[in-house]
Amino acid sequence: MAGPRTDPPKELGPALLSAERAALAAGVTLRELHDLDAMREARDLLHRVWRPAPDNPVMTPELLLVLAHSGSYVVAVEQDGRMIGTCLGLLSAAGLHSHIAAVDVGAVGRSIGFALKLHQRAWSLARGISTITWTYDPLVSRNAYFNLRKLGAVPTQYLPNFYGAMRDGVNAGTDSDRLLVRWDLTGPAPRPTPGGGRTGEPPVMALDIGPDGRPVRGERPGDLSGRTVLVRIPPDIEALRAGDRAVAGAWRPAVRDVLGGLMTDGRHTVTTFTRDGWYVLSPRLEFDA
Repeated sequence: MAGPRTDPPKELGPALLSAERAALAAGVTLRELHDLDAMREARDLLHRVWRPAPDNPVMTPELLLVLAHSGSYVVAVEQDGRMIGTCLGLLSAAGLHSHIAAVDVGAVGRSIGFALKLHQRAWSLARGISTITWTYDPLVSRNAYFNLRKLGAVPTQYLPNFYGAMRDGVNAGTDSDRLLVRWDLTGPAPRPTPGGGRTGEPPVMALDIGPDGRPVRGERPGDLSGRTVLVRIPPDIEALRAGDRAVAGAWRPAVRDVLGGLMTDGRHTVTTFTRDGWYVLSPRLEFDA
């Protein structure tokens, strides 16, 4: 995390303006929380959305208060004076780690998540923080597109079963694999590179969707040195989990083996995510002989 600075970064002014415009477009206001009653309201909202087991709360109001008091990011999203969203980010060695967010079901689909991320960006830049990290489920296509394509965050690590067995109403019944992504708040967003590798070879398919909805593997990771690689995921894994748990369950080990294997090997980096559901991995320059 960057140390104290006396002059604001050049990106701060545009970042504040972008955050204000995004909140206005979503019809909401965002504010930092500092009192215990507000923390209780945020806790209740988190629990409504994530539906944790009774003996395993997502967060306590007291801990939220301590985190806010010690300088972390604890924010409410409000509409007409009512809290409809909340987000918690923790100060970390990398900068800010965005840990958890929640938006009431009735407010989903209004770009509130985008407004939150731009608010986080402006908040961080105002404090000399140039990087935000967070994790997401690599099987959730809409999150992959939002994080990688719309924001320009870059996956840095595949984390198998990161949280262990989760017992909330959103994640129960599946291993908690996550991608750790890093969002550089000052550098340019990475450009999509859907083409081949350095030699001009066409990209190769390492994982696709079969006629029955199950994953179909292509070329093995060991055969892909110097090649651009495509890894596909289902268009809506959450609906698939609700409709066919056996097919949905086949995707976790396949993506862990193929996408996780390619990232762990270190010879490829995830460049972008396409609208039709493909992770695009390009060879790292240091391995591109």
